[in-house]
Amino acid sequence: MIRVLVVEDMQVVREGLVALLDGEFGIEVVGYAANSYETLGMVGPAEPDVAVLDIDLPGMDGLALARELPKHVPACRIVMLTAMDRAAHVQRAFDAGASGFLLKTVSSKELAQAVRTVAAGGRVIRPPELAEAAGTATPLTTREAEVLRLAAGGADTRSIAADLFLGVGTVRNRLSAAVGKLRARTVVDAIRVAEHHGWI
Repeated sequence: MIRVLVVEDMQVVREGLVALLDGEFGIEVVGYAANSYETLGMVGPAEPDVAVLDIDLPGMDGLALARELPKHVPACRIVMLTAMDRAAHVQRAFDAGASGFLLKTVSSKELAQAVRTVAAGGRVIRPPELAEAAGTATPLTTREAEVLRLAAGGADTRSIAADLFLGVGTVRNRLSAAVGKLRARTVVDAIRVAEHHGWI
């Protein structure tokens, strides 16, 4: 079970995030807060594996909180969730210790997957264009990333082909191309590399 802490100052957004993540298989929200000071007062006993932080918090912002959290829970990994879509914010977030950077326009499925990826030691940037703008551009084409992302979600070749209205051979070719570009041995290896870099 992945233990998650949610920090968001807007109540309606915070409640939505808590409900969304708490409803996901294998994820449990163990705490939530409206600001950094409230967070630091309860984060130790909560012992979260992943903290989902808004950058634009009142008082101490999310970036400062990201730098402070490891002093209280060293093993906790951080996902930044924000409306700020500039590449500079991505770099600042990772410099502050974040492992994930997501815009608030992501889907609930993408957020849950990001939490799982970060908890497993990977890195996530959504949408992928932000990674490119931040200088961490993917070697994968959009189509290669798409099939690899579906494979990461557990879909087999036939399912991916049906979802994308492609031939099974085309899907295999794209997966093979992704494996080659990422210098991986297998599709599973390629998924691990791509997730680590935030490319899928």
